[in-house]
Amino acid sequence: MDTYKGTRTPLKFFLLVYGFSIPLWIIETMIDIKGLPLDIPITDIAAAFTPLIVASILIYKEEWHSGVKRLFQRILDFSRITKKIWYVPIIFLPFLLYLLIYLIIYFIELPLPRTFFIPFQSILFIFPLFFIGAICEEIGYMGYAIDPMQERFGALAASIMMGIPWVIWHYPSIIQQGHHLSWIAWATLGTVAVRVLIVWIYNNTGKSLFACILFHTMLNLGRPLSPQDDLHNPLVDYPEIHYSVFAITAVVVVFLWGAKTLARYKYHQPAPNHE
Repeated sequence: MDTYKGTRTPLKFFLLVYGFSIPLWIIETMIDIKGLPLDIPITDIAAAFTPLIVASILIYKEEWHSGVKRLFQRILDFSRITKKIWYVPIIFLPFLLYLLIYLIIYFIELPLPRTFFIPFQSILFIFPLFFIGAICEEIGYMGYAIDPMQERFGALAASIMMGIPWVIWHYPSIIQQGHHLSWIAWATLGTVAVRVLIVWIYNNTGKSLFACILFHTMLNLGRPLSPQDDLHNPLVDYPEIHYSVFAITAVVVVFLWGAKTLARYKYHQPAPNHE
């Protein structure tokens, strides 16, 4: 059952997330710790908790203890995913996208890693890390903010309106990692597209927060498991290919499932009438 009560304020959520994050971004300029997965700045790990903290505060103010309890119960609301076929895109679509990126790079003959090592043994460490990070982000964005935004603007517009502040929120760590302006522009396009895909997953799985968390986790997990070596990391070296694949996938989803809901498949066959 949907628990959205119509009292939520997404704008306040975004402003508070930024307000809580800014001091951490300032500290980030003074700290440089290497060796974390995806070269994530240490303060980004702390900042990842801000959507969860802000959502909890706002829900408590609007719906009291019971609202906070319902919000956290949604972390494992996999019972909402009644059509189990949706586990296929949730789990495998991220890896299919990364495979497509590598195939495009290969066929247009751009440099790829000559030797590479995929750290499968590290999955036991990085999967829980990414899963917790996805919980912290999605419990705020999808658990708190998306429903009133969709109600007012429709699914696609809400996805874009959420995706823009979401990707800007990542800018400080992107800049600290040394990426140039054109790289950031492509990343902006691709990250907004990812938010469209997350809302698509959400709307087709009974508004399952768990589905969004797992998809977000698998998308992040695919990055360190993708082939790379000391000279080449294709997901970083070719942002125009990497993020264009994400964007084109989002366009296909919008075409097939419709911009208003992202949940009405264009070629759905209605059940036959046996009367």
